[in-house]
Amino acid sequence: MEKCAIITGSSSGLGLEITKSLLNLGYKVFGGSRSGTDLEHSNFYDVELDITSPESVEEFFETIREFTDKVHLCVNNAGICEMSPLSEMTPELFEQHLAINTTGPFLLFQGLESFVIENETHIISILSTAAHYGYPNVAAYNASKFGQLGLIESLKKEWKDYKLRFTNLFPGAIDTPLWDKMGSKFSRAKMLKTEEFMAVFNFVVTAPPSIQFPGLTFLHKEGYLE
Repeated sequence: MEKCAIITGSSSGLGLEITKSLLNLGYKVFGGSRSGTDLEHSNFYDVELDITSPESVEEFFETIREFTDKVHLCVNNAGICEMSPLSEMTPELFEQHLAINTTGPFLLFQGLESFVIENETHIISILSTAAHYGYPNVAAYNASKFGQLGLIESLKKEWKDYKLRFTNLFPGAIDTPLWDKMGSKFSRAKMLKTEEFMAVFNFVVTAPPSIQFPGLTFLHKEGYLE
């Protein structure tokens, strides 16, 4: 039976790599993003999505319902991270992190509920070590990721009768183009490579369905990036 997956933030970076991997694994993939992608595949549906907009999220799921009413895998991936000392951070930047990283998943899960398959749907959230470890100069990111984790932990108990699998991935810093725009002085050599992240992601996706990974932290052997 063909399995359906949805992923947010599918247009670039990790989201695009995850999308390609799921397609290779035989999933029909509904990718949500604001900018879209040039990726062409018979099983890929590129759907416009602003994760901060209730109307956009509703339209996203309405589009998916035209093709299926069941989602086997949901990858909660969309996110934002910008560096700024607390003293220089604007309220607008702080609120933007909360809107994308915390409110976005809230809206996603609300729309997802009617698509879940009891005892089967797997929800994977791409969090970060910043969801349980404080870093300097990313207070907005830390706060939004801690908040997202709290949301998920509450939801796991609300949805316990569905008997779903929830996997929270807590990767350390990953060497993606995101760092090109952040102007940081961190050594890229001490970051995970995209292929290393994908090795863990694919391991989780292809593991026997009787196994769950409530929380999986992984980072470069050099340790936390500070």
